[in-house]
Amino acid sequence: MTVATPVSSDLDLFADEVLLDPYPYFAELREQAPVVHLEKAGIWALTRHSTIREALGNWAVFSSRSVAFNDQMNQALAGTSLATDPPDHQRLRSVLSERLMPRAVRGLQEDIDAKADAMVAELVERGSFDAVTDLASALPLAVVADLIGVQGEVRDNMLRWGAAAQNVLGPMNPRTVENFPVAGQLFQWAHNAQAEELAEGSMGRAIFDAAERGEIPPESAGMIIHQYVAAGLDTTIAGIGNAIAQLAANPDQFDLLRADRSLLASTFAEALRYEAPIHAMGRLVTEDVEIEGTLVPAGAQVAVLFGSGNRDSRRYEDPDTFLARRNPLDHLSFGYGVHGCAGQALARLEAHAVLDALARRVRRFTIGQPERRPHNEIRSLYALPVVEVDPA
Repeated sequence: MTVATPVSSDLDLFADEVLLDPYPYFAELREQAPVVHLEKAGIWALTRHSTIREALGNWAVFSSRSVAFNDQMNQALAGTSLATDPPDHQRLRSVLSERLMPRAVRGLQEDIDAKADAMVAELVERGSFDAVTDLASALPLAVVADLIGVQGEVRDNMLRWGAAAQNVLGPMNPRTVENFPVAGQLFQWAHNAQAEELAEGSMGRAIFDAAERGEIPPESAGMIIHQYVAAGLDTTIAGIGNAIAQLAANPDQFDLLRADRSLLASTFAEALRYEAPIHAMGRLVTEDVEIEGTLVPAGAQVAVLFGSGNRDSRRYEDPDTFLARRNPLDHLSFGYGVHGCAGQALARLEAHAVLDALARRVRRFTIGQPERRPHNEIRSLYALPVVEVDPA
């Protein structure tokens, strides 16, 4: 039986204090209901693990045609794989997925491992460094730039382009407005890119080749590259940076990993559960849907709160504690269903390489004050100073 009055809240999901530490607010929303109407924004927040997973798996009712929280970006993303439902979604995504499936990226493992090990060895020798700038950002940037096949000015701009492209998915607040010009630079480059500008054998060149063969519309090639830079780079950086921060904050868990590196996958999965890289993602409700007694009407904008679902005590025991052995395979940070993260196999390779190199080369490391800044979409560290390293 549908309740007459849905549970509501006056929470501003994108206020600075919420973005900097969302978990107390998430806990309050979760205890209120599995779906809460956020009155200020007029959106419906999905708060619990089972509710979120079910919604992500039901693309027909929870459509990706409204992934952003402002109309301008939803219009700009129309027709892309990120904002398209089946059957068009599979066709647009297949070219990218083909190069990012686990079996495809396995061939990159040796090179990624070598890059990560060399970086960590140099940083340990240096004795102090910034774990975000010098490692969590440096490795994914090197890997993704090579995959796409870019060098020079484009490579130099990728980090700021990626951060801006995520910020503009938020509501039309000052952060979104300020980042539109920079996000527009990425959009402009990607849509004007030519196949010959990208290295032969690269994923970027392969996307253009697929367009030339008629497998995807020609106008989609640049947008697919745009989406990989916009969606794949910053989330991986956040995941690696947050993992390093948790190992530093929980040295007993780092000791477990050092003693047993078969825990690499479990440790990274737990880091993704503990700190979801994406704050919120939008969905459009296509028909009236009842969620545990609450009617969410057709046409409603939904906010999928990955970090809230990942800290749901209904699913995870002691969810606010970081445990390297937990191995939460059903965490929500890579999404679920047809829109599950296309680059998750590559992200795992990169993160595992970094954590493995740290576990082999470092006995203990001491960090200074981590720095976070409000960002509409990405929960990432901007700085993580490592002030002392005890080599293994």
